[in-house]
Amino acid sequence: MKRNIVIATLTAAALVTGGTVAAFAAGDDETTAHRPTGAAAQAATDRDDADDSAEDRRDDTDDDRAAAASGDVSAADAIAAALRSAPGTAVSAELDDQDDNGKVVWDVDVLGKGDTWHSVLIDPASGKVLGSHGESEDDTAEVRAALKGSSVTAAEAARAAAAKGTVTSVDLDDDGASRAWDVETRAASGKADQDWRVDLTSGKVTADRADDDEA
Repeated sequence: MKRNIVIATLTAAALVTGGTVAAFAAGDDETTAHRPTGAAAQAATDRDDADDSAEDRRDDTDDDRAAAASGDVSAADAIAAALRSAPGTAVSAELDDQDDNGKVVWDVDVLGKGDTWHSVLIDPASGKVLGSHGESEDDTAEVRAALKGSSVTAAEAARAAAAKGTVTSVDLDDDGASRAWDVETRAASGKADQDWRVDLTSGKVTADRADDDEA
């Protein structure tokens, strides 16, 4: 609206004086000169797309590296090694980048006595324990309640899901009534991740439908 008023006023002045008026109307908060041209806007969009593509490639590289590393020491093997170092109940195991140099390790969470948890790092090539630290957590009671009466361990869940692909993580889903082991696998091609649910008592493996819906 302000732009139209300025143009109308300058046009009227030109008609009265018989002169020629060159006017540049601006928007409310910025001048036209400050707005990116079509080419500049397209260049900015291209840069954003390139950044997104680069990030996607980095994520894919991390996934590929993790899947490749898991070929030497399986999730079940990593859990067994962690339990020898820190006795208790394994609740999760995941191939994870631990630092900027891209080194991938198995990170196994073990619930020990009382409220004590142990995070044990396992070399995916040799199965050796690289480090371990303990800490106390608030959700110990919930985890113990979820596992009460279960007969399938994290290692057994990992072995059951291994028939679907290379296991890259196993974790206890203790939310709600449908408690189960959540297991992620990667196909032999290295390009397809899939989430599975392993029943805590029967060991039955089913596709994670919630994961399918999100995809």
